[in-house]
Order: sequence, then C-alpha cells, then structure tokens
Amino acid sequence: MGTTFTSLKELKPGKFVIIDGEPCKVMDVSSSAPGKHGSAKMRIVGVGIFDNQKRMLYGPASDDAEVPILERKKGQILSYDGTSIQIMDTVSYETFDLAVPEDMRGDIESGKEIDYFECMGRKMLTRISSK
Repeated sequence: MGTTFTSLKELKPGKFVIIDGEPCKVMDVSSSAPGKHGSAKMRIVGVGIFDNQKRMLYGPASDDAEVPILERKKGQILSYDGTSIQIMDTVSYETFDLAVPEDMRGDIESGKEIDYFECMGRKMLTRISSK
C-alpha cells in the first residue's frame, strides 16, 4: 500500500496529500479564478503528519495530486523505556518500536491497547486506549 492520485480540486481540509514527498494533512485550500490564458490555480496548505512542518502545493485545478493511503491499525504495548514503546500488532503479531509524543507519555502502561497508523512504510502512534 502506498499512494493513489486525485485531482487538486477534490482536496478539502482534513484530507491527506503528499507534498514534497511527505504525507500531509490538508489545512487550507484556495483557488484563483480562471484567467484569459489559463485554468484556475489551486493553493493547498498542508502540515506534515510525521514532522508537523507546513508545506504548500501550487498548481492548476485540473492537475493530479498524489494522496497517501493511511492504514489505521491496533496494537498492544509490550514495554516502555521512557521515550519509545515496543508494540505488538493485534492482527499480524508483528513487534516494532515507536517514539512516544511528549503529550502521551503519562498514559503509557504495559498491556494497554493503542491505535496507530501506517503510511508509506512509516508508523505513528495516534491514541492510547483508556482501558
């Protein structure tokens, strides 16, 4: 699973797009009116989902944009060392390590279930179950 394509005019805030090779969440979309010598131009502002960097994409509304395919998955915490956790996927039983964002570090306990997503071969922790 990797990417697919969609038209720039189909992008809306909250959707995802790849800008400069990085998957981003669309924050703002604006367009100019079609001119005498060309089509309407689109300006897409996105924030990287892995690095939180703001990026912009410009182009004609008829151009295609690459869109990442996000797979939402569940896992269970096996261990925690203060900055990263070892997770076991609840379907494939694959184990791997993930960095823990600062704001989630207080909620980590072995045995808790988590939600994460995988995109373009990278994984990111999204939520820790309150169970």
